[in-house]
Amino acid sequence: MGEAHRIRFEPVDIEIEATEDETVLDAAFRQGIMPLHGCKEGQCSSCKSFLLDGDLQMDRYSTFALADYESEEGYVLLCRAHAYSDLDIELINYDEDMLRAGLPVVTVTARVEAIEALTHDISLLRVLVSGPDQLRFHPGQYVDIGIPGSPEHRSFSMANLPNDRDSGLDFIIKRYPGGKFSGLLEGELSAGDPLEITGPYGTFTLRASSERRLVFIGGGAGMAPILSVLRQIAAKGGFDREVVFYYGARTEADLFLLDEMRALDRHIPNFRFVPCLSDTADADWDALGVDGWSGTVTSVADESEAALAESDVYMCGPPPMIDAGLQVLEARSVPQEQIFYDKFTVSAEAG
Repeated sequence: MGEAHRIRFEPVDIEIEATEDETVLDAAFRQGIMPLHGCKEGQCSSCKSFLLDGDLQMDRYSTFALADYESEEGYVLLCRAHAYSDLDIELINYDEDMLRAGLPVVTVTARVEAIEALTHDISLLRVLVSGPDQLRFHPGQYVDIGIPGSPEHRSFSMANLPNDRDSGLDFIIKRYPGGKFSGLLEGELSAGDPLEITGPYGTFTLRASSERRLVFIGGGAGMAPILSVLRQIAAKGGFDREVVFYYGARTEADLFLLDEMRALDRHIPNFRFVPCLSDTADADWDALGVDGWSGTVTSVADESEAALAESDVYMCGPPPMIDAGLQVLEARSVPQEQIFYDKFTVSAEAG
């Protein structure tokens, strides 16, 4: 283990310790501090910060996440930065409540309990944590699951609530042909198989201090963290903020968990579920038991929502959906501090 150094985050007056052989972001996770982050691999720029003082070195990263001119000016990516002296770092984008509400990242062993098909290409994976360790998380967060027999991992959000250890962890996973992990759900993984899980990560969590209405926009397996947060809201009781969930799919066959969406309406007084089908112009909504629209989920939300700028907007799904949603929100002048999103990777290599 390399030498340890002090890391001071401004303007929040938080100090941690980081060794030279871990990234600053990993050191923060280890000590229960949760800076804003996304991919953790130098690809997305979510953890971009500014080096005020000290000496660090960066692992390889994408110039799409940190341009050369930004690096020359002193900007850094916490997920790629290794401290070689004490550091003073200015956080650019941060949520102080989330920073201090972080849970220490741990690695646990779990065993597959069940794998169920939800649609033709989306599965529910349920695992139970084995041994004495526990994995705590906030609704909306995710973990890294190791690919058996490989040093690689894939990231998946929990769909369930963080109840007691006996309830396990539920993941909604889209299967891709050739997917290194998702491909295992088609017969290679079975009940009892061990999996290594590390987490929790992510800041896609409910900001309970806000009184604004909530707009959720999801697609595909992006249902998972949104469902976890909705289940949190339903369990709280007495939640009086308006909540609407726009969910995008291609056809009627790609919709799932409709019974639970209808049930949420009984537990969240001001809840609406709006399924949106991009490839179906004449869905039988009466037979499905829900009121839906034809069109892409972001265009339907744009057309339906008159008060986006007065809402907290949470988006989770594949990159094209997130990019389209961000364009809508920018055009509608939604303040940046009211936008929260997780961008799911969709390539077979990432599955």
